[in-house]
Amino acid sequence: MKGLFITFEGTEGSGKSTQAPLLVDRLREWGHTVRVFREPGGTPIGEEIRHTLKHSHANAAMTAEAELLLMNASRAQLVREVIRPALARGEVIVCDRFYDSTTAYQGYGRQLDLTTVRHVIDLAVGPTRPDLTFFLKVPLALSEERLRSRQATMPFIRDRIEEADRAFFERVAQGYDAAAAAEPKRIQIINASGTVAEIQSAIWRIVAPLVATRGVQTW
Repeated sequence: MKGLFITFEGTEGSGKSTQAPLLVDRLREWGHTVRVFREPGGTPIGEEIRHTLKHSHANAAMTAEAELLLMNASRAQLVREVIRPALARGEVIVCDRFYDSTTAYQGYGRQLDLTTVRHVIDLAVGPTRPDLTFFLKVPLALSEERLRSRQATMPFIRDRIEEADRAFFERVAQGYDAAAAAEPKRIQIINASGTVAEIQSAIWRIVAPLVATRGVQTW
């Protein structure tokens, strides 16, 4: 029995962190065994790396190369500690970000050499690749608006990556567009400008027939 690996991608404020749990709940209602993770993170080691990358007061001088390697150190641990064993048991994995984020953020955003980025990703994940990726696409202006709203309504937690300038996020968006164009079968573009319910329905229309035919593990 083969598991199913689904990832969510998008720029800041695209709704990934809302839609991933909604999909998990729906899949569990259908009786599937589902595990959900976020990147960076997902393991004790990964969560320590996440703090260093995003929230630590000592990370202001972090170089793009260090960021790339730390992201993929967390990913390598997540893949080997939890994702591969769960997929081998026939479970569904839902992950908020995976290696497409590295291509977009560290490759395009930080402007690191894309061949180098791909080599580091390949080392981190090996043959473990998503079966399906949702790219939740929103215009940059809406992304910025949602980010400001989130920062104004939630307790402030510093995020170093969110501190980048507009040009950085424009390049990130270009990176996602390039990834989607290169793998249109795996990466499904979802218009994430609508309501939560509209986006959820668009996602489920794609997932439902997939889980129905793959025989992934149920309770």
